[in-house]
Amino acid sequence: MLGLAAPASADVGLGVFVGEPTGLDLKLGLSARGSLDMVFGWDTYRDNRDHYAHVTYLATLAVARGRSVLVPVRLGIGGAIYDDGNFDNGTNLAVRAPLQIGLRFRHSPIEIYGEVALKLTFFDDNDNDETVDIDGGIGFRVFF
Repeated sequence: MLGLAAPASADVGLGVFVGEPTGLDLKLGLSARGSLDMVFGWDTYRDNRDHYAHVTYLATLAVARGRSVLVPVRLGIGGAIYDDGNFDNGTNLAVRAPLQIGLRFRHSPIEIYGEVALKLTFFDDNDNDETVDIDGGIGFRVFF
C-alpha cells in the first residue's frame, strides 16, 4: 500500500514572461498534471504599457524525458483582464487558450518555456482592441 502512494505536488515557480504579455509569472502546481499560471504586468509595448493580468489552468498533456531535461507540453484555458493605458480608461476581459512547451532541468529548479495563446476579447470597454488575437513569448521560472 505504501508503495502505491505518491507524494503531493507542491511546485511553486516564480519568474518572468517576455513577449505579449510581459510581466512576473507565478506557477502553482495543483497536481502531477495540473497547475495554475498567473502573469501580472503589461499587455504590450506597442502603443502604451497596458496593465495586464491573467490566470490560466494548465493541463500537462505529455512529458518527454531526456537524461538531463524534461519537456512538458501543456494546454490551458483561462481569463485575462487588461486596460488601455490606465484602468480608468477602459477595461477589457478576454478568454485565452495557450499552448506551452517547457524545458525543465532535472538537476536544478529551473524551467524555460515558450507559449503561444489564442486570446478572445469578449468585453472591450472602448471597442478599440482586436476581438481575436495571438499572444506569446518566452518565460523563465525558478521553482521552490
